[in-house]
Amino acid sequence: MRKLTLATFTLMALFALVVGSAPRQAKASSHREAPFIATDPEADASDLYAFVSPDKPDTVTFVADYVPLQDAAGGPNFYKFGDDVLYEINIDNVGDAKDHINFQWRFSSRLNPKNPAGGNTFLYNTGPINSLDDPNLNRQEFYSLSMLNYQQTKDPDRKGTVIKDNLRVAPANVGPVSYPNGYEKVAKEAIYNVGNGMKAFAGPRDDPFFADLGGAFDLLSGIHGSDFLKNKNVHSLVLQVPISMLKGPNDSIIGVRTTSYRHSFSVLRPIQGNPGTISNLGSAAHISEGPVTSPRTSTGPWVQISRLDNPLVNEVVIPLQDKNRFNGSLPINDTQFLSYVLNPEIAGLEHAILGLNVPPNPRNDLVTIFLTGLPGLNQPANVVPSSQLRLNMDIPPSATPNRLGVLGGDNAGYPNGRRLTDDAIDISLQAAAGATPLTPDYNVPPNNTVGDMVDNNDVSFLNSFPYAAMPHDYRMTEFHPAP
Repeated sequence: MRKLTLATFTLMALFALVVGSAPRQAKASSHREAPFIATDPEADASDLYAFVSPDKPDTVTFVADYVPLQDAAGGPNFYKFGDDVLYEINIDNVGDAKDHINFQWRFSSRLNPKNPAGGNTFLYNTGPINSLDDPNLNRQEFYSLSMLNYQQTKDPDRKGTVIKDNLRVAPANVGPVSYPNGYEKVAKEAIYNVGNGMKAFAGPRDDPFFADLGGAFDLLSGIHGSDFLKNKNVHSLVLQVPISMLKGPNDSIIGVRTTSYRHSFSVLRPIQGNPGTISNLGSAAHISEGPVTSPRTSTGPWVQISRLDNPLVNEVVIPLQDKNRFNGSLPINDTQFLSYVLNPEIAGLEHAILGLNVPPNPRNDLVTIFLTGLPGLNQPANVVPSSQLRLNMDIPPSATPNRLGVLGGDNAGYPNGRRLTDDAIDISLQAAAGATPLTPDYNVPPNNTVGDMVDNNDVSFLNSFPYAAMPHDYRMTEFHPAP
């Protein structure tokens, strides 16, 4: 047995609290998963989903969540997408670990020119909001949706072909007084048909993950089962695309990841003098910001600073020394991280803490599940191993989805894509313990029952696009008094 350092013991203790016999409610997604991106929430990807749309099975729906850990009572400056951040969902439909289709979002925000108060108020809205165009909504956010092909990715400016321009972001769910006819009515106006059978939505949604984050990091001594992610919000990019647009030359299997970028040069300058006028740099939305109100200007080529594909990869597979590197890496270079999959630390902890008899290293079974896809299910022909969320678009939606996805006998779920209802934590822990068809000798209790004892989201998902639940308002803000 390897020598136990303090860091290893701490991780082991935390893992025991998550998967041990005590009924703890703990679950984690990609929130603040690397040192650099933890300082930049507007560019921080927290979750990625890709699934054949249950109510429209000739399409695939992608959900990319950003800006994690939002408090609903976030005024006066409510959370938003970054005006100087480029967001993408990247598609490999060849299996060669290269992007062949990239969908892009570029955002721009402004004060509402129809609002008489303009910047002379601290309020997000100066009266009830009944539509996206309501003059009482003082802060507006727009975006352009573009599509970038493989050849265009070589352009450092990453200029794709605009699909639709000047689309509106759903506003913050300020509270019931601000939405006398309900927030949902206004949010639905941010659902767009953008042509060629595609739908788009961008805006705040419920964050489906929950965990006792406060107690877990207080030297593991403050855990009392409090849910510090319950009633938190995220900002979601949701896109529904016809399968016919996504199919590659060989099969119907795609690899998916989401990435965010910032300009390589950022300059801070004083703004205490007379206001000037600038246009929104790097945005295809063509919305003028008006008077200079930010001390930062960004320019230059785009640099990738966040990456998310399979859940939990950067959280529990990639060690601290390489977390920033993974966020800036491309799938074609993922062999540099191969040893962490072949010799997974998490499986060693399952053996040390729970006494599970796990498969010996090297773990080629995990390479198959997470880096190449499962043969006969979601492994592309002539696949180049890489970390991508792989989806076989020929697998129809399940009439009775199983939260354990493929491990539960439901091939329409994770790791074949990922649905909002898939229990990625339990699936990943059981896969690490060898409870899969690839290692049948280990697919027995307790290996195939290990989990975090949290099986469902605390709020229900929608049955139609954009599927993610409505964001919470301040009434759902949960306080956690000291024990």
